Amino acid sequence: MSAPFPNLFSEIALGSCVVPNRIVSTGHHTYLSDNVPDERLIAYHEARAKGGAGLIVCEIVAVHETAGFSHNLLKAADRKSVPAYAKMVNACHAHGTKVFAQLFHPGREILSAWSGMLPVAWAPSAVPNERFHIMPKPMPEALIRSIVAGFGATAANLAEAGFDGFEIVASHGYLPAQFLNPRVNLREDDYGGDFVRRLKFLRDVIRAIRDAAADRAVGLRISGAELDTDGLTEEEVRRICEATASDMDYFSVVAGTSASLGGSVHIVPPMGLEHGYVAPLASAIKASTSVPVIVTGRINQPQIAEQVIANGEADLCGMTRAMICDPAMASKARDGRLDDIRACIGCNQACIGRAHKGLGISCIQHPESGRELDFGELPPSNRQKRIMVAGGGPAGMKAAAVAAARGHKVSLYERQRRLGGQANLAQRLPGREEFGGIVSNLEREMALAGVSVATEMAVTAELIGSVQPDAVIIATGARPYVPDLEGLDNAHVVTAWDVLEDRVNVGASAVIADWRADWIGIGLAEQLAASGSSVTLCVNGTMAGETLQMYTRNHYVGRLHKLGVSIQTHARLFGIDDDTVFFQDTLSEEPILMEGVDTLVLALGHQAEDLLETQLELAGTELMTIGDCVVPRTAEEAVYEGLQAGWNI
Repeated sequence: MSAPFPNLFSEIALGSCVVPNRIVSTGHHTYLSDNVPDERLIAYHEARAKGGAGLIVCEIVAVHETAGFSHNLLKAADRKSVPAYAKMVNACHAHGTKVFAQLFHPGREILSAWSGMLPVAWAPSAVPNERFHIMPKPMPEALIRSIVAGFGATAANLAEAGFDGFEIVASHGYLPAQFLNPRVNLREDDYGGDFVRRLKFLRDVIRAIRDAAADRAVGLRISGAELDTDGLTEEEVRRICEATASDMDYFSVVAGTSASLGGSVHIVPPMGLEHGYVAPLASAIKASTSVPVIVTGRINQPQIAEQVIANGEADLCGMTRAMICDPAMASKARDGRLDDIRACIGCNQACIGRAHKGLGISCIQHPESGRELDFGELPPSNRQKRIMVAGGGPAGMKAAAVAAARGHKVSLYERQRRLGGQANLAQRLPGREEFGGIVSNLEREMALAGVSVATEMAVTAELIGSVQPDAVIIATGARPYVPDLEGLDNAHVVTAWDVLEDRVNVGASAVIADWRADWIGIGLAEQLAASGSSVTLCVNGTMAGETLQMYTRNHYVGRLHKLGVSIQTHARLFGIDDDTVFFQDTLSEEPILMEGVDTLVLALGHQAEDLLETQLELAGTELMTIGDCVVPRTAEEAVYEGLQAGWNI
């Protein structure tokens, strides 16, 4: 037992399964395997087991042929799949970690046209999905019975593979929740109508799983409140849990629903939401049922998890993104190495952001996640080199840390007083404060690896000539892009960086020209509106935040709506004359005029700082270029290229 965390590192029984600690990697779709676990998915989960997770709930497994959700959903209807699942379970069991399987049917909550054709979605009733614009087909009773049988058959095969327990996914408005919701289930047969009949589907599923795997733990994942107009309310969920408590070994409590844009934000809540904000929902269920409760939702540090458990709000904590960001988080906490934990910042870029593109998940801070087969054990260098890194943003810091950890002698130079580059600007925006965590995390990685750091020192050809390194990694980043447009010299025109560094007075009326359609434009709009300016966000795209992961975008755009920010889409900046800004509609090419403007704020992307690269190429120096100085992109590409540079140099 770890002294700082007496609750977190104590064992707990979930039915027949004794879990060694209270840290849970909850079920999440990784997009690392097709249909059955392969080596990538096995390596991914084993890394978290090796890192000390007490319980891993593997990702959703379809229980029926009508449970289509994505192109690579796991399946286990065929007994031929048992050996692949057994290999994954055994890999985790080798480290003392318990493993549960999620049993899943989405009902109407399916990604439209995931197979290339609009699918037939089945649900209790023909009540449309708002988010995916799906009109489902009501299930006949024969299909309901077939799906219930599918839960049991899938559980039987997975029990044979060695899973310690099963979790019924009734969260986020998926099929069991649709049967439970009186606004979605409009049936008048045995599976709908009053509260007892709406429970029948779930009760039948529980019975089927118990009959198939009587000696295994069975739990229910459910949203403590779906946080949507037509979603299940907190009171309704509490009543459901009370009614099923005698059949459950645990409840896994989350929040939100897949059915609406606002409700879906809580599926993977971005950094703008408070740490541990779902805990009160879990606490209410725990108090009314006396059944062990797992809670998930922005719990990214062991201190937060310990407090939630100590307060009696939950018994275990889902820390999924925390372990995507740092697979060894649990063991580091157990050993008291808190400063070494790489804390998740809730950016959603490479975890759910990649998943929503159908790509294997990863992490912008720890690109090794999801790539365990490519970046497993760090290879020591064959020959120690003296390496200079020019630039102390995320790309340079990651490259320096990895190269030094391999045994090279690494010196990093940053021309500014502080390390971090554009991450220091990102953290100045409202709701983005945690983005600065990437800087402190990478600083710690460099310190542990023994990197020498010099700030307020720019790398020049002369400095390189005096140091005589074996190689130079250039990570000099980018600067704001300012186009040559008519009228820029005759009006008050500033860049996003000017605003974030408090170098300008914006005035009462501001227009933001947002070409990138990322976090900068929407963040500036919120900051300026909150300070009292009248703000119009003019986006050269179909929507504000178009390039962001959808949960992050929808959360922050909702904040703009509450502040009364005006949003103009399809707007190409054309020019400015005194207090009038001219845009062009990107679809019709018609003019868009913004009049009475005090300040035009340019958020038009960035331009590579590549002068040093040009100088060194002419001098014949061995070099590598990474991050924005190659071409401006995001922190994900910067850190990944830093990893590659440090790995390969």
